Amino acid sequence: MKIIDRYILKSYLSRLVAVFAICMLIFIVQTFWLYIDELAGKGLDLIIISKFLLYFSPKLVPMVLPMSVLIASLMTYGSFAENYEFAAMKSTGISLQRALVGLLLFHIALGIGSFYFSNHVIPYGELKSYNLRKNLKKLKPELAIREGIFNEVGNINIKVAKKYGENDRFLEDVIIHEYYPDRVNRTVIKAKRGELRSKTTDDNLQLVLFEGNRYEAIKAQKKKDQDRVPHAKVYFEEYVMNIDLSSFNDVDLEAEDIKSSYRMQKADQLKISIDTLERDFIIEREAFSENFGKTSIIGEVQRRTLNEVEIDTFPQNPLHFLGKDIPWKYNQALTTGIDQLRPYMRDLNRKRLLYFLQQKNINQHKIVLEDKYVLIFASVLLFLIGAPLGAIVRKGGLGLPLVLSVVIFLTYHFIGVFGKNAAEDNSINPIMGAWLSTLLLTPFAFLLTQRASSDKGFVSLDSLFLVFQKMGGLFKKSLKKKKTDD
Repeated sequence: MKIIDRYILKSYLSRLVAVFAICMLIFIVQTFWLYIDELAGKGLDLIIISKFLLYFSPKLVPMVLPMSVLIASLMTYGSFAENYEFAAMKSTGISLQRALVGLLLFHIALGIGSFYFSNHVIPYGELKSYNLRKNLKKLKPELAIREGIFNEVGNINIKVAKKYGENDRFLEDVIIHEYYPDRVNRTVIKAKRGELRSKTTDDNLQLVLFEGNRYEAIKAQKKKDQDRVPHAKVYFEEYVMNIDLSSFNDVDLEAEDIKSSYRMQKADQLKISIDTLERDFIIEREAFSENFGKTSIIGEVQRRTLNEVEIDTFPQNPLHFLGKDIPWKYNQALTTGIDQLRPYMRDLNRKRLLYFLQQKNINQHKIVLEDKYVLIFASVLLFLIGAPLGAIVRKGGLGLPLVLSVVIFLTYHFIGVFGKNAAEDNSINPIMGAWLSTLLLTPFAFLLTQRASSDKGFVSLDSLFLVFQKMGGLFKKSLKKKKTDD
């Protein structure tokens, strides 16, 4: 490696590492706020939250890495052009293409490394983060009885109008709905006052109620007795309830029950899954088509029409018998036909939705598989956009380069999102949807490289000025000719 290549690589890597770290930090903070509702109020320690963010961060790399490459390359080559370092390179016979070769090889290696990262690290992170997030959803918030609303505590729902005293242990106007093992509420308790005799952090919560009534709906054994709505009402001066909280937050956060999601699979596993899903999809559609043809009225009409024995006796027009009859039978026949076709239409609509979801699942598998390969070329493509553009604008730092980088990356990202959404709905081919943004921006990269190599700007203002000048001249000539004719 020559000195100039080492110098360019060193200048670029320092910016790339800094930009990548900053962007990754921003996206991790955004992720934390995005899932704050699932993390807050559950008594999680810093280790669990750090694990969640650590497992989630690999999924951010396919977005953060291309954006960091674009910003760093634009800043690096913009700084070279601004400080006339390109002019010094050209004076020694080093062209822009030569200045790009070293980093181009680096980005090819970076793309290959990103493929292995997306094929091994990202699926593992998805496995860990998905299961951890699913387990966190099972955790109940820390027990806190809030005023004015129903709070679920164990197998009861409790509502209090007011809390007071030390540690809010005294309650006023208490209403409790008690659930049975079948999750049916048959008991309602109302009391003027209440007192918590143990801490809400203990395994057993003792709640004492004063001056109230207990209403219980009795489950009748016979159906005729249920219509009479049997119930019992009991008045009490003091009523003690013991609520078991031992299993309130008894959740294994390390459990990994789901391991087969398509986002958790490697490339070879995705290929096997796609082949299996497509084979089963084809078999299921063919079986439904055959069964529908055998059991439906439409299939029966087709079979009778094609039957050589009955072809002379079966009328060509299904409403042929109505030709010489009274008009009201038309409506009767149409109503009967619609009633007979309605169940088949419901069956067809249900199957259409089911097949749409199955096809969408197959397309999602294909998109995730293609994304692993797209990441190889994404870094190279955005480098070939950022480096020539930096040489054209001749600005380093965090001003104009940052604005241009954000605009270009958002364009690249939203084209990709549009392509993937269209591919999921089967509007376009999944492979085309995954590669759409890369294919559309590739000509733009070659255009920028060509114009930067020939020391041309992104847009030639002189050419635009000449166009407007010619248009103005033609307009003046037309005015003179009009005056002469008048």
